[in-house]
Amino acid sequence: MAARRRSATPRSSRGSIRTRLAAPSGTRIEKDSLGACAVPAGALYGIHTVRAVENLGFSGRILANYPDYICALATVKKAAARANRDARVIDARRQGAIECACDALIRGEHLPQFPIDLLAGGGSIAVNMNVNEVIANLASEHLGGARGTYQPVHPKVHVNASQSTADVCHTAVRMTMLTRWSGLRRALVQCVAAFRAKADELRPVVTISRTCLQDASPVSLGELFGGHAEAIARRTGELAQSVRALTQINLGGTAIGSGSGASASYRRAIIKRLNEIAGRKFTLRPNLFDAAQNIDDLASVSAQLAMLAEVLIKIAQDVRLLASGPEGGFGEIILPAVQEGSSIFPGKINPVIPETMLQCCFQVLGCERATRLALERGELNLNVFEGAAAANVFDAIEMMERSIARFTERCVIGIVANRKRCRELASHARY
Repeated sequence: MAARRRSATPRSSRGSIRTRLAAPSGTRIEKDSLGACAVPAGALYGIHTVRAVENLGFSGRILANYPDYICALATVKKAAARANRDARVIDARRQGAIECACDALIRGEHLPQFPIDLLAGGGSIAVNMNVNEVIANLASEHLGGARGTYQPVHPKVHVNASQSTADVCHTAVRMTMLTRWSGLRRALVQCVAAFRAKADELRPVVTISRTCLQDASPVSLGELFGGHAEAIARRTGELAQSVRALTQINLGGTAIGSGSGASASYRRAIIKRLNEIAGRKFTLRPNLFDAAQNIDDLASVSAQLAMLAEVLIKIAQDVRLLASGPEGGFGEIILPAVQEGSSIFPGKINPVIPETMLQCCFQVLGCERATRLALERGELNLNVFEGAAAANVFDAIEMMERSIARFTERCVIGIVANRKRCRELASHARY
């Protein structure tokens, strides 16, 4: 009876399996070690990406929203393809197809194909596999293959050859921060210049100084602005120094710094290939095991961003106080009117630009705390939370760049002294 039951059931079970594995309309079926999964038929990504979106997405901070990070990842993959060709790990035909695919991503194409959440668990493997799958499908199509078959280019065997998520994302993260820093640096330089120019303009204006928010001696209004300029310049220099350390990377160290899975020929070639494609001078970290375990270089950048935020909080508060009033406050400066300030009080103008700067800085300080937690929780041989640190530093740099640029252009440059009020206050100075 048992034998008859076994012979009777396969017919119906085989039918149900066929039904279960049939691709729903508009999808294709891909398989991995866990089984089969439906993937949108036109997607350049594959099963690993679909699973990660279903299992891990929560924050809305998707890879598609970070095109500079995708560009950096594609640059690393392009360099790896050349180094793998040098090491005879892949042939010239596949190398050319992979490079062609990488070039499309470097140009900013196919952004909707990157739905991965940057804060997903698993040490950023979802990010790496999303990129691997997209490149593999583009490269395979370039060589006449069909999307989703990964023939003749496979995401792991060819695109990810000699690499690990750990060294790929480590390198691309630092490349992205270097790129983002250039924009923030420009904004900071312009902000310092604006404060210095405003200091010169306001130096003839004498008002009252305050200590402990109590009246003190007469002082030039320009001296306060000159101090603000120097504080921002100093923080810019310290931040630049922390960013320079990011040119030391671990590409070739693979998962934990040992280089396991990468040949000696590949490891000799990879940094040279990256530098020629990226147009930068990257060097290997002195200890690749350290690089896998510790992300204090990212935390250092984050800490400097936090200190910059704290300085800017002080400056924005000063500007807001000096502009308070016009009758019941300090009223020593007049800010550019950029927006109506009230739905109920006619003619009220609020210091919205300094307040926006303050709220940006609050967010940056939150990013710094998250980055520090990621540093602290990097247990043993690999810090799997580097992706969370990276996302927060990315966001902090971008928020700072935008907010500082607006603060400079729409507030600092247009500040005007209320000379009558300043003279009145200076006449009441106690010392």
